[in-house]
Amino acid sequence: MSLQTLLYDVRDHVATITFNRPDRMNTWNASVAAELAQALTMANEDNAVRAVVLTGAGRAFCAGADLERGGDTFAGRPESGERGAPPPRNILPHEIDKPVIAAINGAAVGVGMTYPMLCDIRIAAAGAKMGFVFTRRGMMPELAAHLIVQRVAGFSNAADLLMSGRIFTAEEALAMGLVSRVVAKEDLASTAQTMAADYANTAPASVAITKRFLWKGLDSTPADMMRAEGPAFAWLGKQADAREGVMSFLEKRTPNWRMSPKDVPDDFR
Repeated sequence: MSLQTLLYDVRDHVATITFNRPDRMNTWNASVAAELAQALTMANEDNAVRAVVLTGAGRAFCAGADLERGGDTFAGRPESGERGAPPPRNILPHEIDKPVIAAINGAAVGVGMTYPMLCDIRIAAAGAKMGFVFTRRGMMPELAAHLIVQRVAGFSNAADLLMSGRIFTAEEALAMGLVSRVVAKEDLASTAQTMAADYANTAPASVAITKRFLWKGLDSTPADMMRAEGPAFAWLGKQADAREGVMSFLEKRTPNWRMSPKDVPDDFR
């Protein structure tokens, strides 16, 4: 896969995707959107990949939309579609069957903040600046931020951040639950890799189902969720990895997982 705006690397079961436009503070354009979808698809289809880390090169994670078109930046953007037409469909982090960790190494504003909200886990470098700045550009938040931010941070915090468009720090984000850890910038990459590598110890098919139900739970009642979980739990219990998980624990050895997310029926979505 030839990428112009990203770096893609796989080591020790972890795929690392890096925004790689440091001279433009990793700002977002149509090429970035398309290449991210390519990279996520590759990670999702590779059984050797157990987790994904998304980060940025240089001093920014992603400083929002590339404003090189000036006042026409948001007019008929290819990734947002013309009025009345659906936008092109690209796979997003919450849709792949591998855990995705956003390691926010620096400035994350606009789409640079809404996109990592679609990741499963977010950690950030101390002092990183963040912001859902859309209302300060005459626009509105997208990528389901109106739903996800309030579920993660609470309605009042979401209202403040999304309507004001103000800049806030990684430390504020941690207090609101928008990120789960803040670490020194020099420790961010190793922390993300250590977290991602830990998923190599888990059963990939089980993780895939768990991730699907976590995202389904954003818009479910407890009763709906329990009805959905029942058939999936029963199916997993009959699979080879359930037996392997128990026997490896009893025999005090490393498990040898035989299944992949591709083995999980599409019914469990």
